Amino acid sequence: MIAAFLLIVGAYLIGSVSFAVVVSRAFGLPDPHEYGSGNPGATNVLRTGHRAAALLTLLGDGAKGFVAVFAAKQIAPLAGAADFVVAAVALAVFLGHLYPVFHRFAGGKGVSTAAGIVFALHWPLGVALIAVWLVMAFGFKISSLAALTTTVLLPLGLFYSLGPRPEAAAGIVIAALLFWRHRTNIRQLIAGRERTIGQ
Repeated sequence: MIAAFLLIVGAYLIGSVSFAVVVSRAFGLPDPHEYGSGNPGATNVLRTGHRAAALLTLLGDGAKGFVAVFAAKQIAPLAGAADFVVAAVALAVFLGHLYPVFHRFAGGKGVSTAAGIVFALHWPLGVALIAVWLVMAFGFKISSLAALTTTVLLPLGLFYSLGPRPEAAAGIVIAALLFWRHRTNIRQLIAGRERTIGQ
């Protein structure tokens, strides 16, 4: 139980590191909470025109989801932890990104971190979802539309790939939270006022 607790708490703390904020400070850019959509994520950082910072934000936020879940998959069996621990770690690192203790609980929307989690759980599904995101993003130039499309496919893909495991059930919660965090974008999409990539 101690090992499970440490894995879950550690995952939340890893998720709480906002790479949009860290990278922006390193490059001398404004706090991503204070411009554009106010979202500390790669798409908003891209609005500064600094592509390297946006790319590093994307990779960092994805890597923390991957590292937390991959580590849990290796450590949990050795520690004799219950089957649900990897799913709990996936949720913890995701919630850490959404509500980071290090950044006054003002986190991002979670798309990159969710992608990292999926890659750690089943990398072929991760590749497929990235491909869908790219097709939608380049086709429609709207990041939120691409994210919402892949969000619908995320839990379906996990259940297809993993079967009825706790990790697949966690995918439903992650997808629901992604939709919740994109509720403003959904309203903007319906109204035809959603920002395009780079706008």
